Amino acid sequence: MKNNLGLHFTTQRLIIRPLEENDYESWLSGFVNRYPAQYKHDKGQVDMSDATEPWFAAMVLKHQQAIKDDDLYIFGIFDKTGRHLGMLNIKNLSRDQFQWAEIGYFIHNQYWHQGYAYEALSELVKQTKETLKFHRIEAHINLDNQPSIQLIEKLGFAFECIRKGFIFEHGQWTDNYVYYLNTHDEPMG
Repeated sequence: MKNNLGLHFTTQRLIIRPLEENDYESWLSGFVNRYPAQYKHDKGQVDMSDATEPWFAAMVLKHQQAIKDDDLYIFGIFDKTGRHLGMLNIKNLSRDQFQWAEIGYFIHNQYWHQGYAYEALSELVKQTKETLKFHRIEAHINLDNQPSIQLIEKLGFAFECIRKGFIFEHGQWTDNYVYYLNTHDEPMG
């Protein structure tokens, strides 16, 4: 089903689109069926007791409004049967002369090692350039998150720098690698 925001992308195995209210059961199932944390940067099993249907409906409306306002893009990743596999986001948008954004992603750990992250991000990068018209895409990655580093490099992103004390997590300010991809060599018209 195509959503009313016009952002509905498909790949060989995946459907990538903003969440809709009728996604609740699939979305919730993706979280409650997660395995325990597999490594430091995997949240593993998550307490979803507060994630009620009304809460989810309100979250979906906020996401849809953010997309309409060109403030934030959040997409669910689904397989062709409708199973929720993870999420993608495009955030920290800077338009005008910059046309810059940061991407984020996760795949529920029960679906790891099946190529879903690469397939979904490949399509997101393509659509970020062609549909959303961003010139520069960044990924900010913890220094010890080797799986994400390998994934983003496979997608053609280049290492730019280390940002010191960049993100507050696990009770401290952490350093992050910044990887980037310039999607257009010429100015946008």
